[in-house]
Amino acid sequence: MAKLWGGRFQKDTDALVNDFNESISFDQRLYQQDIAGSKAHAAMLGECGIIPKEDVTAIHAGLDSILADIEAGKVEFSTDNEDIHMNIETLLTQRIGAAGKRLHTARSRNDQVALDFRMYVREEIGAVVSEILDLQTALTEQAAKYQDAVMPGYTHLQRAQPITFAQHLMAYANMLCRDVTRLEDCKARMNECPLGSGALAGTTYPIDRHMTAAALGFDGPMSNSLDGVSDRDYALELMSALSILMMHLSRFSEEIILWCSWEFKYIELDDAYSTGSSIMPQKKNPDIAELVRGKTGRVYGDLMALLTTMKGLPLAYNKDMQEDKEPVFDAIDTALVCLPVFTGMIRTMTVLPENMRAAANKGFINATDCADYLTKQGVPFRDAYTTVGKLVIYCTETGKTLEELTLEELVKVDKHFGPDVFVALNMENCAGMRRSYGGPAKEETTRQIEAIRKFIAQRRTK
Repeated sequence: MAKLWGGRFQKDTDALVNDFNESISFDQRLYQQDIAGSKAHAAMLGECGIIPKEDVTAIHAGLDSILADIEAGKVEFSTDNEDIHMNIETLLTQRIGAAGKRLHTARSRNDQVALDFRMYVREEIGAVVSEILDLQTALTEQAAKYQDAVMPGYTHLQRAQPITFAQHLMAYANMLCRDVTRLEDCKARMNECPLGSGALAGTTYPIDRHMTAAALGFDGPMSNSLDGVSDRDYALELMSALSILMMHLSRFSEEIILWCSWEFKYIELDDAYSTGSSIMPQKKNPDIAELVRGKTGRVYGDLMALLTTMKGLPLAYNKDMQEDKEPVFDAIDTALVCLPVFTGMIRTMTVLPENMRAAANKGFINATDCADYLTKQGVPFRDAYTTVGKLVIYCTETGKTLEELTLEELVKVDKHFGPDVFVALNMENCAGMRRSYGGPAKEETTRQIEAIRKFIAQRRTK
């Protein structure tokens, strides 16, 4: 088959080269963006008097028919035409004749692919954000139910201080807020139109780039044509944001895996979001969380692949940049397959607050509260810290907890202890009295839940 670019060539492309060079096998998913961009370009050419208005009408009708046929599964793309752009242009010319050959006036495949890819990324950002908001909704639902569920907070995976399950969930909800705003920032920054940059140097035709930018929902055209065809920062920025999102999901997955183990047993995953063993009938495996944790590395790899591709490229377009799409597609697809199943897992899990509370009784996680009690009695904090350290040693030797010590035992170590110390040592009070902004007290987790709900609502109404 003769190539659309084959004017100066006297030999056919080798079959191996043809297969090696093609991108239609993966960039065919850009067909909607390619057709939308071509319609805007044709309309602009007609308005600027570059092609006849009747050709614009024919081009639009032809593109609409191609779109309908693609979505009906009636179009078979050809590797001979290499990519989605040339496949659609070939189909258009076959259907409407000479008018189809005028569509490519004043543009190049370089600015065409830059436009299609940018539009695709812009649309997919919205899909990812929507899924994140669904996950945040599930977190607020669970957090609202368990504001009084005391559990150990951890540092170094050692029991540290009393918190509540609601506060723990809200920590992840806040991470997801940053993921959303990072994606929003990426979408805002990338919303410039490369169409009209041509191959690299613009065009001698009297085109109106502002017209096409507005028609396609961009804030305006990119201000430099070299940058217009060679920029892939937005793709890198997207994959960076997705990598951070997946890191958050992976950290959460690790905790889910721990929490549903018999060693913790803070939660139980729903049967619909667990799997079994082929040999051990007692097993209930957290495969969803484990797969999310595993797929995080895949998204990291996608980011590194494109960073490596771009790092040595001179301006402007290079064929290396054909390698931009598959990692971006994969990163988006991975995030979009992980988020909804993760949301379902969170929404359906059974929380076991009695096990959390039993764990809170161990590990002396109210030791800081004991020291704070002495400090409020006038004891310097470092002296109070040393005193409580001695009490912990005594408890370890006698097999007691701080709450189980008698007032007489406490006073032997420090005379500042009084009967009200047991109020300070109560686990519910330890969490409930932490009313500082962002803490586990119920009034604070209520504020946090409402803040996340407001964040979600603001974006749902946009």
